Amino acid sequence: MARYQLKIAYDGSHFFGFQNQGNARSVQAEIERSLASIGWQGKSILAAGRTDTGVHASGQVIAFDLVWPHSCEDLQKALNANLPEDIAVNAVKVARDDFHPRYDAVSRCYHYRIYCQPSRDPLRDRYAWQVWPPVEVQSMQDAAQLLLGTHDFDAFGKPPKKNGNTIRTVFEAQWQSLDKDWLFCVRANAFLYHMVRKLVFLQIKIGQGFWTVEQFREGIYEKVPQMPGLAKPNGLSLVEVQYQQSDCTK
Repeated sequence: MARYQLKIAYDGSHFFGFQNQGNARSVQAEIERSLASIGWQGKSILAAGRTDTGVHASGQVIAFDLVWPHSCEDLQKALNANLPEDIAVNAVKVARDDFHPRYDAVSRCYHYRIYCQPSRDPLRDRYAWQVWPPVEVQSMQDAAQLLLGTHDFDAFGKPPKKNGNTIRTVFEAQWQSLDKDWLFCVRANAFLYHMVRKLVFLQIKIGQGFWTVEQFREGIYEKVPQMPGLAKPNGLSLVEVQYQQSDCTK
């Protein structure tokens, strides 16, 4: 018996989030079904994060215990052969026996993609949010820089557990030009529930002139309530979860 650490990717368009949802289709249920087909007898896999309905991932991390007398490459191939087309295992490692993809993570990185035009684009809408009126990106960049450091983000999301801690440390936050789109890159030690979508929504409103950088600053430094609303889930992707090197044995 060994604990395996997997990096997975999925298109969240047709999932009701990562976590098991009863009869609704979830990423977790599909992975557990694939594992069961190769002899896994566990009750539940472990995951770095629980993405919402419609949110994508290229760097989600999961872990589970399995008796597997073959190589990691063979495990990857076996799982991919049994997974649906909108999920793929991209890497497999053997981890410490007590490795936990959520609690051992030192940082997580999300990307959010937008495009600005008055009419929708069916070829982009699956992975980006159509925004109109257009945005003034410099003001959004100014707002993003305020996120850096350790702050109480109570005004921007809810903790995973009731009455939980809302203090988080943001290591990176910036907007980047990507072809004709804009990409918000944010990396932190952890995120509150809906935090990234809330941050993107408010920065878009700032870029459109409906909210100000100063109001955004007051939310960060004084926990002043912010304008209600969330960015759409389809533009969001979990792209990387980082761990200490010692979390993997080989």
